[in-house]
Amino acid sequence: MPTARNARGVDIIAYNQDGTRFIGFQVKALSIRNPVPLGTNLDKVMGDFWVIVNNVASELKAFILLPGEIRERAHRGEKDDRVSYWLQPTSYDTDAFREAWHRIGRGDEGHNKALLHGKIGMKGLEL
Repeated sequence: MPTARNARGVDIIAYNQDGTRFIGFQVKALSIRNPVPLGTNLDKVMGDFWVIVNNVASELKAFILLPGEIRERAHRGEKDDRVSYWLQPTSYDTDAFREAWHRIGRGDEGHNKALLHGKIGMKGLEL
């Protein structure tokens, strides 16, 4: 289920068949292999998974990361006393994240719980 356009928060929410479990995705689509803009602070890095897609007009490639991995790899830029954060292509375009759909899983409760709780410490989220 996509969320409202440009709404603060996640872009896609995926539910299990009976609606008792869900995960949220932040999606960034780039026409070419460019840095991903993250904004003026890292508070907008949320959700359970980030899906970065580049080369959307030609040879589409997807990268699957956790929010903590985004924050760890974020580049802080400063220009004219203004701060902005970016995720450089060399930080996300790696074998570990490229087409790593297995990181999301297929709704297997044990897989998703272990990944989410072990990597990003979700509080009370039961998948």
